[in-house]
Amino acid sequence: MNEELSEVDRLIKSFLTTLAIIITIGLIMVWSSSYILANENFGTPYHYIIRQLVNLFLAIVIAYTVSKTKYTFWLKYGYIINILASVVVALTIVKGIGSSAKGASRWLSFGGFSLQPGEIVKFTVILSALTFFENWNKMDNKERLKHGGTLFLPLVLLIKQPDFGTFFICFVVISFVCFMSSFPRKYFYYSLMGGGLAGVFVLFSQAYRVKRLLTYLDPWKNPQGSGFQIIQSYMAFANGSAIGQGLGNSNEKLFYLPEAHNDFIFSVLGEELGFMGVFILISLFIAFIYFGFKLALQVRERIGIILAASVVFVLGLQALLNMSVVLGLLPTKGLNLPFVSYGGSSLLCNFFGIGLLLSVIKAHRDQIANNVDFVPKKKSENDERVYA
Repeated sequence: MNEELSEVDRLIKSFLTTLAIIITIGLIMVWSSSYILANENFGTPYHYIIRQLVNLFLAIVIAYTVSKTKYTFWLKYGYIINILASVVVALTIVKGIGSSAKGASRWLSFGGFSLQPGEIVKFTVILSALTFFENWNKMDNKERLKHGGTLFLPLVLLIKQPDFGTFFICFVVISFVCFMSSFPRKYFYYSLMGGGLAGVFVLFSQAYRVKRLLTYLDPWKNPQGSGFQIIQSYMAFANGSAIGQGLGNSNEKLFYLPEAHNDFIFSVLGEELGFMGVFILISLFIAFIYFGFKLALQVRERIGIILAASVVFVLGLQALLNMSVVLGLLPTKGLNLPFVSYGGSSLLCNFFGIGLLLSVIKAHRDQIANNVDFVPKKKSENDERVYA
């Protein structure tokens, strides 16, 4: 038992240390990429970094609070939380309430602050999906329709905003939870095929998405228009070369590269710290994912494993997508780099996910410390529902 407890503690320490290093790099890059813009727009170079530090403090409080709450609580009320998140997302598309930018209504603005509700949906769908798929065999068709509707409601609203990037992440993580759960495999494959076809339809149903795809294929066709951002990103990496221009010496952040402190902060890092900086950050994210999955696999209860692994999966997937977009491997999606990019909504919601993960690990650690033996039970159709 002591060896098992020591292994869990070692993994927790490694996981949190890796996360802390990523966050530290993020703070440095937010400062470096934003101080000129902040000084131009607000008369002080400290505007964005101060807000990011405040957001980080609040995010840590959220993670701590969630981690001290039993994860079974979040699963029990997961579908209700998902409905509430959907309501907030719906407010963004109501005229006079939601704030629009670049043709999308993804924000709620009040008192000088803005909130992007789509960020929390990436985690609420995990809670809702887990209880839905685990209880599938114990539900009648009416219940399946009701709970399934609440699960996929936010995805419909994300398309309406539109926010295809967050929609894609939610769809993939729901598929991940479904695959890991006890949901019948044949239905999973049918659903995956149907969802994939629906995704293709959604992708090509709007002209701006087709335009993004064409820009991805040949950004040089319109270098001063739709291809401008990704071309500037290419130039940032080219300027960075092996060891970079030096911290604070990026040229692209001088109003050439849009979203330099947000979605394309990875480009600024590449220019200032070069290939070595890029390699280090990618390695840190790989370590973060590795330690996260290792922690998840330490858990004794399958539903706890799925919840913890899903949180790591979401964060790792978004990091992969952001880096791929910035490197020109995927079309632009409007996704930021977790724990690195500037943004309060993203940071708060990502730390909510970290809190869920730590809540699962805490429950597992308590079982070990209290010498609670875990004996898997045979599943039957008459088993009680999972936290629902």
